[in-house]
Amino acid sequence: MTSSAPRSHAAPPRVGLLGGSFNPAHEGHLHISLEALKRLQLDAVWWLISPQNPLKSSTGMADLADRFDSALMMAKHPRIVVSAIETELGTRYTADTLAALQRRFTRTKFVWLMGADNLAQFHKWKWWERLILRAPIAVLDREGYSNNALSGTAARRMERWRIPMDRAGLLADLDVPAWVYLPIKRHPASSTAIRAEGRWQV
Repeated sequence: MTSSAPRSHAAPPRVGLLGGSFNPAHEGHLHISLEALKRLQLDAVWWLISPQNPLKSSTGMADLADRFDSALMMAKHPRIVVSAIETELGTRYTADTLAALQRRFTRTKFVWLMGADNLAQFHKWKWWERLILRAPIAVLDREGYSNNALSGTAARRMERWRIPMDRAGLLADLDVPAWVYLPIKRHPASSTAIRAEGRWQV
């Protein structure tokens, strides 16, 4: 069970940010979002549909409008918000996007959400060390990635700031840097597999 003190109705909102290409959005995105809402005691999760992930090729990438629509169809939950705000902010890298959101939503407590696959390559993200000083991070388990993720460069360098999973409900209120790894029930859905099976046409 996640420990947490009762919260006032006037408390700042806690929002999880799940960024990605969503090419297309699938049930795995929904699964980790619902787990994050529950385990981190968030008020909402925002899906940030990236105009173009700097670490991914544009080949095979659907238009932003199509990816946005796929997210809208998948995120049928009152506390999941689909957004393409990066196009308005003019940001390309996660650290810049997070900084811009914090300047705009000054009362909101953001938590950056990522799957274990992203933790495995987190050290390749531009300014990743700035990002961990911006907001707490929650890493959610994903099929086939947990071992590599937890033994990878970023996880080893951040190990001193990792909190136990039974304190996950407090993460949004902690001083940075802070992060948690959540060994949730895994979901097999994958955008790559969906495209390979021809269920998503670019």
